Amino acid sequence: MKAVRLGIIGLGAQGGLYAGFLAEGKVKNMVIGAICDIDSAKKELAADKYPDIPFYDNYIDMLESGNVDAVVTCVPHYLHPEIGMETLKREIHALVEKPAGVYTKQVKELNEYAAKKPELTFGIMFNQRTNPLYQKVKELIDNGEIGQIRRTNWMITTWWRPQGYYDSSAWRATWGEEGGGVLVNQAPHQLDLLQWICGMPKKVYSNVKYGYQRNIAVEDEVTAVLDYGNGATGVFITCTHDIIGTDRFEILGDKGKIVVDDSKKVTIKRLSKPESELSDSMNMQDVMKIFMGGNQSDIYSEEVLEFESVWGAQHTAVLENFAAAIVEGTPLLAPGSDGIYGVTLANAIHLSSWLDKEVEIPFDEELYLEELNKRIDEEKNTLVTS
Repeated sequence: MKAVRLGIIGLGAQGGLYAGFLAEGKVKNMVIGAICDIDSAKKELAADKYPDIPFYDNYIDMLESGNVDAVVTCVPHYLHPEIGMETLKREIHALVEKPAGVYTKQVKELNEYAAKKPELTFGIMFNQRTNPLYQKVKELIDNGEIGQIRRTNWMITTWWRPQGYYDSSAWRATWGEEGGGVLVNQAPHQLDLLQWICGMPKKVYSNVKYGYQRNIAVEDEVTAVLDYGNGATGVFITCTHDIIGTDRFEILGDKGKIVVDDSKKVTIKRLSKPESELSDSMNMQDVMKIFMGGNQSDIYSEEVLEFESVWGAQHTAVLENFAAAIVEGTPLLAPGSDGIYGVTLANAIHLSSWLDKEVEIPFDEELYLEELNKRIDEEKNTLVTS
């Protein structure tokens, strides 16, 4: 195969972005094979911008056309598993957008089907896994640079969305069409990175506000407490109503601390000895020096790393890695099966708030779906009565 012919399902913001990258030759080993969208206006757009590219208004027709070797699913969240399976069924490689689905039961079905097709490449668009900053943080943790994790804290509130954003489309911020709010739309990358770097928690307890500062049915404010099962804990905070916004990720270990600010700067503080050894060996004079803010070089060293983020480079990196996996057998940075973890976290956070209690992972998937369907039905009834 000289170049992977990618079928783009959905020519919206993301699909249009990928089409542009491919048309400009920014992705090695990949070209546009075909475009699909149910919106007739997108057909005119595609004819104008990509006149030589086949266009379909039905994705099954595109899959069976012989014009594509792989597809990317730039469609509403509920459809990712269905389209992913239909794609793999036809011996075509699948790259699903995040999140992999809305609820774990449907994502597991996709994963189980994909596992039966090991000869095909199945990936997910976790573009932040290609970010050198987060790759470095993962490397530091994996190499034991700060020892055993004791606590994680991530406040990511840089998702400000005005009411007009939600009013721009009927499917936005709905249970029936989108499957949730900030957890399934804006923050899936952070949920993935959190578990990719620090591991999955064993229990979740959350305080979630639905329609807190926006006229929507789904969540726009989240505070979740994570229990990793070994004494370590975590806090994850996100929202869409903080116009100033904060992005700060801290990981405390028994041998130091990593702090990520604004996804641009990493501060690594390495203790001279594990914290427990320092605790056992220090006298009160040593302790007073710390309290008084003197020179701490004998306690810890500090390293600061700055990273630049080139717009679009992370998305093209995933596309390029996906193509390399197909053409050359290169390992995937983001295997599609990994999509289950972020969805699990989002579901657990929702379920904890709905039940008002701590939720263990794995949780009762049928109960989650039952609670989700209650909200979908309430939403439908509200629309009918209004």
